[in-house]
Amino acid sequence: MAWVKRLLVLCVILMAGLAGWLWLTMLSPWFYERPDDLAAIEQRTHHVFVYGTLRYAPVRWVVMGGSGNPRDATLTGYRRNGLDLSPAPEHQVEGLLLRVSADQLARLDRYERLGIRYERVKKQLADGTRVWVYQRLPNAQAMRTSLPAGHIALVP
Repeated sequence: MAWVKRLLVLCVILMAGLAGWLWLTMLSPWFYERPDDLAAIEQRTHHVFVYGTLRYAPVRWVVMGGSGNPRDATLTGYRRNGLDLSPAPEHQVEGLLLRVSADQLARLDRYERLGIRYERVKKQLADGTRVWVYQRLPNAQAMRTSLPAGHIALVP
């Protein structure tokens, strides 16, 4: 019976650690400061196309505090390369279209580390909807590829 209590305590500690890590990396006021040169977010509803981890509802709820009312969407003329998109005329990327508030967009910007790891650019989906899409900044990719083998880049 003692091993069950130990297992329960271990699970609680692991869950608390995971929750703390998620809060620190995605929502806390530390570890990310929005660059001053980025334009202010307009106070309106925004459309965002997501194609990676934000396709999963639990991630969206943790990151932006809501579902974003997702619907299936397709971005044509691009190919997904891991965490990025590359122009590819004959390809398409499947993802989700989200409707988000200005506050939720700011939370997405924090999660994606806008201006440090990603830029937010306007694109047009296959159905004609204009959306924001996060694309990896060239210098963020160069930072990862310029390290010696076996080293990990800790990008804020």
